[in-house]
Amino acid sequence: MDYFLKLFLSGTAKGSIYALIALGYTMVYGIVQLINFAHGEIYMIGGFVALIVGGFFFAMGLPVPVVLLLSVLAAIVFASAFGFTIERLAYRPLRNKPRLSALISAIGISMILQNFVLLMQTEKYLPFPSYLPELGFLASVREYINSTQFIILVTTALIMVLLTILIKFTKVGKAMRATAQDKDMAQLVGININQVISTTFIIGSALAAVGGVLICSYMGQINYYIGFIAGIKAFVAAVLGGIGSIPGAVIGSFILGWTESLGTGYISSDYEDAFAFIILIIILILKPAGVLGKNQKQKV
Repeated sequence: MDYFLKLFLSGTAKGSIYALIALGYTMVYGIVQLINFAHGEIYMIGGFVALIVGGFFFAMGLPVPVVLLLSVLAAIVFASAFGFTIERLAYRPLRNKPRLSALISAIGISMILQNFVLLMQTEKYLPFPSYLPELGFLASVREYINSTQFIILVTTALIMVLLTILIKFTKVGKAMRATAQDKDMAQLVGININQVISTTFIIGSALAAVGGVLICSYMGQINYYIGFIAGIKAFVAAVLGGIGSIPGAVIGSFILGWTESLGTGYISSDYEDAFAFIILIIILILKPAGVLGKNQKQKV
């Protein structure tokens, strides 16, 4: 039972990271019906920015909490800028084109960002220092959950609450929901859908940046390719929960995290990546729209 609890909590922490990335996928899809396959690279870039900025300020002798704060803020700013630029240059011109064109553009942007970071950094894994503090009150349960996992869980929960408040109770959130429901009608009532879509990309990129900092601190290393793997898994999580559904993205992420953790613990770690796609196939066979997704009929 103790071993199961340890694996369960580890999977919960991993699912929390997937949720931060999956939310970006599902928010963008819900509004513009686009799978942003470059989203994983935004997550990777956030981690690299935090590594560079954190190393600079740490070398200056600043306290670790200040270094962590500045690193996260820098990662959010850079990732948001990348997200905004990608939407403006690569996706907006193709918005009224066939969906396949935008999909190919997204894959192309993903490859460009991967190779850009590869040329600017290195193909090797780099050590990523953990700026997250040790929490003394977890000493008695450290065999089940460590400080980094606890901080990941708390951070993700706080972000989920803030995102829910933003979408349900703010003017920006109402504009997002209106745009997702009907872009033409949203424009008729005075909503600037271009601004709403850009804001959605910015928010999603910021969430991915936070996820990048947290998971790199948790794993202790970073590489130019981590965005592809994490992005694919977060996409799987979004589809599991129901693409376009924010609660579904969260639930799908936790299902994926628990599946991977329990599968590697009781079967083999060699099949960690395979578990994600096995559970995806099962869910899509049983419920093609995802756990919280709704089957939508299209008029022809």
